Amino acid sequence: MSLRIKHLYQRAGFGLSPLEWQTKKSLSIPQAVDHLFQEADAATPLTVIDFEDLAETVTEDRRKAGRLLTQQYTLEWLDRMATPDESALLERLTLFWHDHFACRSVFGHLAIRQLHTLREHALGSFRDLCLAIARDPAMIRYLNNQQNKKNSPNENFARELLELFTIGPGNYTEQDIKEAARAFTGWGSTYKGEFRFRSGQHDYGTKTFMGQTGRFDGADIIDIILEQPATATFLVRKFWAYYVSAPADEDLIQSLSEQYLASDYNTGALLRSMFTADWFYAKEYQSQQIKSPVVLVSVLRRSLDISFNNPEAQLRLLRALGQSLFDPPNVAGWPGGRSWIDNATLMLRLNLGAGLLTKRELDLQFRDLPELEILSDPQTRKLDAEVNLQPLLALIDGNDLANDFQCLSDYLLATPARINIKDLAGLIDDTSGEERLRRMLLVILSSPEFQLS
Repeated sequence: MSLRIKHLYQRAGFGLSPLEWQTKKSLSIPQAVDHLFQEADAATPLTVIDFEDLAETVTEDRRKAGRLLTQQYTLEWLDRMATPDESALLERLTLFWHDHFACRSVFGHLAIRQLHTLREHALGSFRDLCLAIARDPAMIRYLNNQQNKKNSPNENFARELLELFTIGPGNYTEQDIKEAARAFTGWGSTYKGEFRFRSGQHDYGTKTFMGQTGRFDGADIIDIILEQPATATFLVRKFWAYYVSAPADEDLIQSLSEQYLASDYNTGALLRSMFTADWFYAKEYQSQQIKSPVVLVSVLRRSLDISFNNPEAQLRLLRALGQSLFDPPNVAGWPGGRSWIDNATLMLRLNLGAGLLTKRELDLQFRDLPELEILSDPQTRKLDAEVNLQPLLALIDGNDLANDFQCLSDYLLATPARINIKDLAGLIDDTSGEERLRRMLLVILSSPEFQLS
């Protein structure tokens, strides 16, 4: 049962802290899933700073202040993902939606409003979430719907709504995009971060979209899209890639898609069905997922009880690993999977444990953005952090090396590390206590197996 619990929390959340592992590894799957959803239901909503409050403190460079505010929100979000007291299920799903509705936001007050929207609707109705995102000021600005007017329609948002956010390629025509764009004319926002319907810019004429004709607005377009079974299938495939991370089982995809459509896109019900199904824990679906940079850092923080003396170094680390929150590479989001690994990121990943456990300085060069090196605080090149190994010491007895290493591997790895016990003994030498544990952790955290979940 403990292997199933580990798999559940690695995929539905960010793993378990040592204390959580001790208390939860004997739970049944229904008990663990119930607990995950109860935590999500009890999660505290985000505090969204009012624009007027922000404006009072920022009188000169609002763009720079917006970037700094976004960095602050990123660090706060990372804290929630790494803290056992927060809802791992909600934050992990919010991370999914953050990638699904990929949006680069320059202004922090817009970024946090969108993150609040994603969390608020994450486990509820996709219909409500999709409509809320269509009205979201950050998305409106990112995909140019601010410029979508009846006399000169801008098709950017309508195109991405169909191609990336809902039904997927091959299920609509170019004419559908044009008609959808007309339906979203006049949907704009204020700089303060409020949705604004500009009635004078809206096209009230008759539109024909996906075979239906009427005086549609944006909400009608979303409703028509969600009537299509292909939309449920497209979304289920994305959930499958995120939570299962294995070649699709078409029979399961079909069954889950029918369930999602029949529930009117209740995401919480879909995930509960997935997490309680026996097939979710099948061997072929384990150890198939490469941890994203955000998940990797969150798992490390949760497992090692890390406290950063310079939290901003995490921003540099994530950029070096290839994933900066609130700054996706494009509207399609992060490619994920094997794209997380290249020569540079692999070496950084394998050395990350050593950087945290021994305070070794790591090479955190910004990938593809060398000009930002000049603007960056050199102090963020070093992961100045403290780790608390006491909870991990409680998992081992300190006497039997093979048994202790097995206990740590069972806790931290989705698949056993390939190391000979004699080689391990040579690395551990005659150490004891925290130093002995530290050396075992260095072996585990630098193993390729630690990159998988």
